[in-house]
This record gives sequence, C-alpha cells and structure tokens, in this order.
Amino acid sequence: MSATEPMLKVEDLHAYYGKSHVLQGVDLEIMPGEVVALLGRNGVGRSTTAKAIMGEVAPQGRVTFKGQPISGMESHQIARLGLGYVPENRDIFPMMTVRENLILGIKNMRATGRWNIDDMLDMFPNLKTRADTLAGVLSGGEKQMLTICRTLMGDPDLVIIDEPTEGLAPKIVHQVGDLIATIAKAGVAILLVEQKLSIALRIADKVYVMGHGNIVYSGTPKEFLERDDVRREWLEV
Repeated sequence: MSATEPMLKVEDLHAYYGKSHVLQGVDLEIMPGEVVALLGRNGVGRSTTAKAIMGEVAPQGRVTFKGQPISGMESHQIARLGLGYVPENRDIFPMMTVRENLILGIKNMRATGRWNIDDMLDMFPNLKTRADTLAGVLSGGEKQMLTICRTLMGDPDLVIIDEPTEGLAPKIVHQVGDLIATIAKAGVAILLVEQKLSIALRIADKVYVMGHGNIVYSGTPKEFLERDDVRREWLEV
C-alpha cells in the first residue's frame, strides 16, 4: 500500500438498528500513521461507525482497509488484517491475570511485533505491579489501559479506540492520552472516538465531527479551533 493512499477509507456508510437508520452516509479516511479524532454528542453514531467498520454492526456502503474491501467480513477476519479495536465497554477477561489477558492479544506467537508484554507493562507501571493479579479487580482506568495494551499485542497497523476516557479520573485521562500518543509515535494509525476535546485535539492530526448520522465537519485541530459555530451547533450541550 502506498503512503499516499488512505489506510482506511469509508464511503457512504449506512447502518441500522432495526428500523432506526443510525448511519446515513458516513465518509472518512485515515492515512498511514495518522491520528484522527471522531467527535460529536452522544447518540449521533460515533460508536456505531466504529462497530460498522469492524463488522459488529452490518454495514451498507464501502469500507476499504489497506486497499482491500472489508465490508461484510467477520470481525475476527478484519482484525487479522491488522485493524485493532478497543471497544468502549473495556472488555477484559476478569478471571485471568493481567499478563494472561495480554498474551491473549497475540495473533501470531511466531512473529515479532512492535511491542511485547514487557513493553506494555513498562508503559503503564500500574499494570506492571499487578501483572499477576486477576484483571477483574483492576480499577476502571487500569482496565482501560489493559484493553488498549491487549489490542496492541496483536500488532495492528490501525487501532479504533472508542471512548477511552469515559468515566476516568483526570490523572488517568492524561495517562491514557500519553499512551495513545506513544502508540501514534510508533507509526500506528488511530481512529479515536472521543468526547473530551482536550485529549482529542492534543494528539489528533485531523478532526471529524458527526451530526445526525453523518459527518458535518472535517479539518485540522487548528482549523477546528477557529470554528466556534461548529462547536456550538454540534458539540456543546
């Protein structure tokens, strides 16, 4: 795949929950190594966009990853192509240790990826001190870090991270932001679904804003900060 071609391209993406038409023609693209923030109020379709890309919600439209159409593929097939997904529900295995959860993220035991378990534990000392603790007793912030780190163990080229700072204390929010920035520096592209402008604008190269099931604005963080009208209409409560 050429560095001038999008790693992920979404064209005219529609999705439904029953008769409810949630996504109504979403278009977005992410270049290799780019960090893209997807902003918007709750209920506009940001998480559904992530799920439709990953095949967890039936997509209508065209989704291309590294030049290959992935619309209609199973989630596990999409993941094996190098597209990682960190869902908003912090889906860890509570009766397994932190270390065992990380091992489960490895897709190919024979291949050497960008990170190993020691790298993950070094990135977040709280996890390192609790490496052999059952994951179910971790705090919300620790579970979020573990979910992100487990996804990285699969050595993805692009990671979709859905609402990583929801419900976390400010100190942990900053640590999550630092971890995402570290991922980006390693050359991994990121689609960050987030409500907190502070973390999104700190690390994003490009910003998309969702309205009612579609994209209503796109631009750089600098351009976005100059658009008070967009923030008032589509983000402020």
